[in-house]
Amino acid sequence: MANKLIISKRSHLKGEDGCTVVSVRMKNELVEKLNDLANKTNRSRNELINIMLEYSVDNCEIKEK
Repeated sequence: MANKLIISKRSHLKGEDGCTVVSVRMKNELVEKLNDLANKTNRSRNELINIMLEYSVDNCEIKEK
């Protein structure tokens, strides 16, 4: 992978305002990986998902046929 997403460890957890709740189905294995990353970084699973999605959207390239 050329561009890794770097997530810094947070010293404490905090809530966020102005968000919309979205329901997503995920495989149990992916949730376990997210839980592990959340524990290692002291960030919520929700925060990690948002960081990862924002990075993915900002670095997405659409390939034409």
